Amino acid sequence: MRYQNTYVNLDTRLYHEQPPTPLDNPRAGHFNMQVAQQLGWTDDEDLMTHWVEILGGQYMPADFKPLAMVYAGHQFGQWAGQLGDGRGLLMAQVLDNNNQLQDLHLKGIGLTPYSRMGDGRAVLRSTIREYLCGHALTQLGVPSSNALGFVVSDTRVRRERMEAGAALMRVADSHIRLGHIEWIASFAPDLLAEFTDYMIDTYYPECRDSDAPILTFLTTVVERTARMIADWQLIGFAHGVMNTDNLSITGSTLDFGPFGFMERFNPAWINNHSDHTGRYAYQNQPAIGHWNLNAWLPHFMRLEGVTREALADCLAPYEATFMQHYQQGLCRKLGLPHAKESLTLAFEWLTLLEDNLLDYTNSFRALLGLVAPNEHHYEEQLLSTMTNELSDDAQQVWQDWSTRYMAQIQQLPLEQVIDDMQHNNPVYVLRNSMAQRAITAAEQGQFEEVSRVFDLLANPYQVQAIATLLDTMPPTPHAPQMPISCSS
Repeated sequence: MRYQNTYVNLDTRLYHEQPPTPLDNPRAGHFNMQVAQQLGWTDDEDLMTHWVEILGGQYMPADFKPLAMVYAGHQFGQWAGQLGDGRGLLMAQVLDNNNQLQDLHLKGIGLTPYSRMGDGRAVLRSTIREYLCGHALTQLGVPSSNALGFVVSDTRVRRERMEAGAALMRVADSHIRLGHIEWIASFAPDLLAEFTDYMIDTYYPECRDSDAPILTFLTTVVERTARMIADWQLIGFAHGVMNTDNLSITGSTLDFGPFGFMERFNPAWINNHSDHTGRYAYQNQPAIGHWNLNAWLPHFMRLEGVTREALADCLAPYEATFMQHYQQGLCRKLGLPHAKESLTLAFEWLTLLEDNLLDYTNSFRALLGLVAPNEHHYEEQLLSTMTNELSDDAQQVWQDWSTRYMAQIQQLPLEQVIDDMQHNNPVYVLRNSMAQRAITAAEQGQFEEVSRVFDLLANPYQVQAIATLLDTMPPTPHAPQMPISCSS
């Protein structure tokens, strides 16, 4: 691998250097060969031979420089003070095969000075969920951290019960969060200029060509965040804990706790059982992204030439960027051009899904069975299942909508319509029930289901022979979707 460990060269107040605390008897859970090849990991015989020991904290490659980052944050809208890597270490930074900087971050590897009341460990169930979700989002085309692999061990960890300790090697284009700046502003304001330069030079070097590099950098972070959240909404993904310490400066999805993929369409869905007010409900994610950035940006007024008015200009593109990306994506999901008439149909379609609690993923994919029934038999079955769930009144709404929709489709090149619909409407997402079946088997020492689900999610836009009926089956219409605990 081509190491480029730069974070370790920053002011030592920003991190704590330490080795991982080994797990007892680590064993292979799953290894992501695609990520390994991307990193150049597969080119190093030592890394390939010892990957389980490396992830288990028992073996340290010479070029690794492990450290725990310190940061702060707003959690559920309240200032939480100093936080930091409480159970993870930034092990190394490398340039991948695309010359993109990647962080290797080992999660679940012991106590750090920032562990607070935690034990520094991760359990198998949350490790599997994060491993599969990072993979799923990446293959769906949503900017996200991914993972090299995970291990399970004999180390016992207490949550609601005693569970097997595990560790995951997360791979992300950055682990710098909005909360890093919040910590600097509160505890080391003299570092703000240096750290801002580091962020620009490392992650946004093109901004140096601007007349105002800092403002251009901040605007770009705002726009990337807006596009990421639009991607979440389009795919039906709910992050669950959009605290400022869980948002990356690169606009890539980071930190999977109580996440979920929408099943029965309910925009007010809360997938985090600790979110009693619904702050992080699916429908609130765009507004929360704006709130987080609005809390982050004022800290930069400490820098020379950065005014409140300039920062307002940096934040201003957020809504327009989000709406444009979301509306364009929504039209592509229907195979329609981005136009007023298309958006009218799109929002009527979402209302139909919501009013009848139809499955979000299956219903969008089912439209291929309407547009090109002779070529898409699987989608014809989805369409039949969907329409059979509609009441008599809803059937009439559907007939009216589908007639107007097909009138628009028939004015377009069918091949392009089908291509757009196939590449924007997945067949498979990581449903909570799917993840739980993999977890249940893994807790019995059987990782074949993890591997099968991983392979299924590697190609989510194509119908696959390895799929089972349960992979695409939503809960019954009025059954509550399973909430997820923050405990991990």
